[in-house]
Amino acid sequence: MAPSTGKISVLIADDHPMVRQGLRVFLELQPDIEVVGEAADGAQAAQLAQELRPDVVLLDLVMPGTDGVTAIELMAEAAVESKVLIVTSFGEHRTVVPAIRAGARGYVSKEVEPSALAAAIRAVAAGHVLLGPEVAAALLSGNASQTTEGAGADPQLTAREREVLDLIARGRSNREIARALTVSEKTVKTHVSSVLMKLGVADRTQAALWAVRHA
Repeated sequence: MAPSTGKISVLIADDHPMVRQGLRVFLELQPDIEVVGEAADGAQAAQLAQELRPDVVLLDLVMPGTDGVTAIELMAEAAVESKVLIVTSFGEHRTVVPAIRAGARGYVSKEVEPSALAAAIRAVAAGHVLLGPEVAAALLSGNASQTTEGAGADPQLTAREREVLDLIARGRSNREIARALTVSEKTVKTHVSSVLMKLGVADRTQAALWAVRHA
């Protein structure tokens, strides 16, 4: 594991050396971001993520050998808590949606402005979920048959838990939720855990999607 410097640690995973170099050069200009490693394929990305435990993994989806979605699944199996941000030229739902379902926290296009990429890294590191409206709609459509399973239509959330769920759906981090509700982050974590359990979902992304569908 790389030593903590107080900066957002980033692992770059892309099969094109020039792309990795360009991303590294730009990110190293950011005062609050540091690149801790590079991977040329999904298998190497999963291995380095397990070894380095970066805050964020910038992950291409289309790579030779082990692809991006499989890499995300391998990270999950190894209990890697790094937030995965997809960086891809392929914005079609059929490419991005499986990655989000596998656990990615968001995506940006390789054509995005550099400043927007840095902002996306900071947002994902802070706990936000970056989903475009079209991809969110595709995810919701794919989950339509599951809306009566697990949580059901009435998960019996308390008033405070509903406030927390609403803020999760707005992409707020635990720290931001704590500020908004004037409570401690520890209290927020307790509420979040309770919300996930009552909804019958595994993570904040699924909770956010549940909230959008039941709004």
